[in-house]
Amino acid sequence: MKERVKEVFVGIDVAKAGHAIAIAECGRSGEVRSFGTITATPEAVRRLVKKLSKTYERIHFCYEAGPTGYGLYRQLMELGHSCIVVAPSLTPVRPGDRIKTDRRDAVRLARLLRAGELTAIWVPDVTHEAMRDLVRARQSAVEDLRCKRQMISSLMLKHGRSYPGKKTWGARHQRWLSNKVLIIRGIRLHCRR
Repeated sequence: MKERVKEVFVGIDVAKAGHAIAIAECGRSGEVRSFGTITATPEAVRRLVKKLSKTYERIHFCYEAGPTGYGLYRQLMELGHSCIVVAPSLTPVRPGDRIKTDRRDAVRLARLLRAGELTAIWVPDVTHEAMRDLVRARQSAVEDLRCKRQMISSLMLKHGRSYPGKKTWGARHQRWLSNKVLIIRGIRLHCRR
């Protein structure tokens, strides 16, 4: 039976459809290579961890934060391995290294993780992450409402309809608005809810 190597550092370039995997073996002269790609499913990640566990005693994972969230981090931690999530803006980049591919990014992450040059970010728990998503969705809805109100006000003003009251978007303003009819290029628009 083959002897298990003490530890390995795994860089993951995370994407919606698949993850590029690279490994950096321990030590200054340890090999750094692309391991391949896996589908972005929990089962594929589980199989990857099982396969690596046959060869290595300790596995350290890292990936860059992005729109895929922290599910991968939580899964790797639950499987009993260390994992850090890094901010892309805090990942060191060599001058002139402009060619970006998933494979190269994964190799770079694995190499930097082994060298200890990555700064981990705080990963929220599931409840905290859900709360952040809710707050962001509310902020987006408020901004969208503000923009739409501004568009309607500008359209009314452009066509000579100016609200005589002081406070806009209250009940009186909405009643006034619902009674207005605009004719734009022969199209009759009723401003009713």
